[in-house]
Amino acid sequence: MELLELAVPTLFGLEALAAGELRRLGLAEVRAENGRVLCRGRLEDIPRVNLNLRTGERVLVVLGQFPARDFEALFEGTRALPWEDFIPREGAFPVKGHSLNSALHSVPACQAIVKKAVARRLGEKYGLERLPETGPLCQVQFSLMKDTAALMLDTSGPGLHKRGYRAVGVAAPLRETLAAAMVLLSRYRGRDPLCDPFCGSGTIAIEAALIAKNRAPGLERSFSAQRWGCIPAAAWMDAAEEAMDKEFDGVYDIWGGDIDPGAVRIARENAAKAGVEDLVRFEVADAAAFHRAEPCGRVVTNPPYGERLMEKREAEELYRSFGRAFRALPPGWEGAVLSSHTEFERTFGRQADRKRKLYNGMLKCDLFLYGKG
Repeated sequence: MELLELAVPTLFGLEALAAGELRRLGLAEVRAENGRVLCRGRLEDIPRVNLNLRTGERVLVVLGQFPARDFEALFEGTRALPWEDFIPREGAFPVKGHSLNSALHSVPACQAIVKKAVARRLGEKYGLERLPETGPLCQVQFSLMKDTAALMLDTSGPGLHKRGYRAVGVAAPLRETLAAAMVLLSRYRGRDPLCDPFCGSGTIAIEAALIAKNRAPGLERSFSAQRWGCIPAAAWMDAAEEAMDKEFDGVYDIWGGDIDPGAVRIARENAAKAGVEDLVRFEVADAAAFHRAEPCGRVVTNPPYGERLMEKREAEELYRSFGRAFRALPPGWEGAVLSSHTEFERTFGRQADRKRKLYNGMLKCDLFLYGKG
C-alpha cells in the first residue's frame, strides 16, 4: 500500500509540538495547520503514532478530498473512496462531521449522505444488501470547508488524552495532552527537580514522569484500529516493543503538592495506574508556603483561574502569595504557569519572560514562562 495521509487534530497552540513529535517518529511530509498536523506514513505507522504521541488528540486516516458543492458530488465522491481497505465486513461505521463556509451547511443531511455512500460502496464490495454493523467501531469523519469535502477514519477511538490512568479526577481537570505540552514547553528533560504546587489529580507530575522515563503514553490503553484487521496484530506488538525498548531507567525528583488531601489521594492513585508511583511524590501542601533549597529546578503548574467574581479575587490573592514564594526560590529556578486570568502577571508580581497562547478546552489561556535569574 502506498503512503497514507494522516491527520492529527490538536488543541490550539500545540500544533508545532505535535509536528515535532511526528518528525521524531519518522513520519514524512509533516506540516502544521491551525488545530491539526498533517503527515504521510505507512499502515504500520498508525500503531506507532497512537502509542507514542503526547500532544495530539487522535490519529485520522484521510481517505480523500474532493469538491462537494451539492449532495450528488458528496455522495459520488464518498462512494469512490476505498472504504473496504479499512472497514471490515461487520464493521460499524457511524458518521460525524462539520461544515464551514460551504453550500452544504446542514450537518445531519451531510451525515446521511456520507453514511449512504459508504454503505453503498461496502455493500457492493462485500456482496451484501444490508450491512450488519455488529463488529468493530470504524468512526467516519467528514469535514466540509469552502465546498471541499475531506473524508477520514478515526483510528484512535477515545481521544489520545485518555491515557488510561485517570479513572477519577478533581474539579476542572487539566487535559493530559495539555499537561504534557506544558512540561515540554518548560524544557524539562528529567535532570532537574520538577514541582507542581497546585497538583490537583496529579496530571502534570505524571506526564513529567512519563516524559522523563521516555515511556509511550498509550501503552496502557487500546485503540479502535486494533480490531479492524487491516493492520496486522504484529504491527501493534512491534510498536509496543519498540516503545518499551526506548524507555530510560533513572531516579527523578518530581513532586506535586495540593492543599486538598482528597486531591492528593487521587493523584497518588492515578500515578499508580500510570505505573510511575515510584517516580513522583505527592504531599498535602500550601502553595503559598512552597519552597525548595536546590539551586535549580522547574515549577510547572496550573493554579485555579477564578472564572467567577468571588473566585477571581481568591485567585488573585493566591497568585500574590504564590508569586512571593516563587520569587524566594534560588535564582536557577524556572517557571511555567498556565492561567486565563488577564491580570496574572500583575498579581503574580513579575512579568513573564515569554508567553505562549494555549487553550484549556475552549478557554483561552497563556502559559507564562519565567527564565533563570
